[in-house]
Amino acid sequence: MSAEAGAIPAADGPGGPPPAVVDVDLMDPERLGRVALARVFGPEYQRVAADVARHGAAQVWARMRPGHPGVDPRRDLEAAARAGARLVCPRDPEWPAELSALDRLDGDGGRTTAGAPLCLWVRGPGELRDLAARAVAVVGCRAATSYGLHLAGDIAFALAEQGWAVVSGAAFGIDAAAHRGALAAEGSTVAVLAGGVDVPYPAAHVELLAEIARTGAVVSEVAPGTPPYRRRFLTRNRVIAALCRGTVLIEAGVRSGALNTVAHARRLGRQVMAVPGPVTSAMSAGCHRLLRDFREETALVTSADDVREEIGTVGRFAPRPLTAGARDGLSAVVRELLDAMPARAPVGASVLARSLGLRPQEVLAMLGPLVVEGLVESVPDGYRLTALGRAPSNPHARGRDDRAGR
Repeated sequence: MSAEAGAIPAADGPGGPPPAVVDVDLMDPERLGRVALARVFGPEYQRVAADVARHGAAQVWARMRPGHPGVDPRRDLEAAARAGARLVCPRDPEWPAELSALDRLDGDGGRTTAGAPLCLWVRGPGELRDLAARAVAVVGCRAATSYGLHLAGDIAFALAEQGWAVVSGAAFGIDAAAHRGALAAEGSTVAVLAGGVDVPYPAAHVELLAEIARTGAVVSEVAPGTPPYRRRFLTRNRVIAALCRGTVLIEAGVRSGALNTVAHARRLGRQVMAVPGPVTSAMSAGCHRLLRDFREETALVTSADDVREEIGTVGRFAPRPLTAGARDGLSAVVRELLDAMPARAPVGASVLARSLGLRPQEVLAMLGPLVVEGLVESVPDGYRLTALGRAPSNPHARGRDDRAGR
């Protein structure tokens, strides 16, 4: 999808966004370097992250620039200006300090998940740092029921009335209901996109995104004009989780992508909350399993008052430390599956099935949710544990696990 074909209408009037390039030195090599590297790598920039942290984006880009003659960061800045968007980089006054927590999620021997974005593109008058200080994510499935849509709108409306900023991903279903609920309360809402801030996705939400841009903020870490590639919805989810004090899950199937946002929130030590639904509803099965398998980390909530009780008063906060290991609360057979997996080498589902005395279908049924929750990752040769999945349930068991080579 091109930006021209379905661009979000530019906001105007007193509630519109500030000038796109105010107080931004377009010749600043560090800013240009971040823009260029974000264009080349997108969110999947782990292989240069360490160099950027050590030497700075300007030096890394100067070294790489000859190999990418078609990349000109000034073009992205000009496209942002046309869309009424602005560039926000680390160390800018508007940069949310909450995002720095993503850089602490390194695995052994290197990063296993994307860290804090190289930069962000923001469209709308909402000041991102202030919004993040009072933000709650409300996420869930696209194929939501009337029950879920009603609750998402109701909870978001009440949160916005109470001064909270509602953050979501602008997708169909729960996301859209949450944004609309916050807008109906004339409160703040933030849409974090997988594509450029000038590329409405889904296209049917072009007016919704324009309304968010008039009063809140539309945010992306990928350059203007970039289409929303499928893999970037998952990397986008970490930004939603990191911006917020807590994440509320309203309706999600057992394989819902919304559980990926919850997994990021858990890894960051942010409060996770789930709204229960009818026990017969497949759309609430993911919420129920989260409440059952991660009961020490997940709060059951049914209203905005419950959410406020869990995350406290509006204001800046320190991330809530996890009180339980990543495996705590999992069923015995799932913990046995994780224990059977090598620490770093991939393994096939059939091999795991033989070692556990289970059918391959049973193993695959357990692996799918573990991938969504960030404990296991799918690779070309099978499955392997992530850094989170390697963490033992009992901290005192770490030495024993290391000696066993697990």
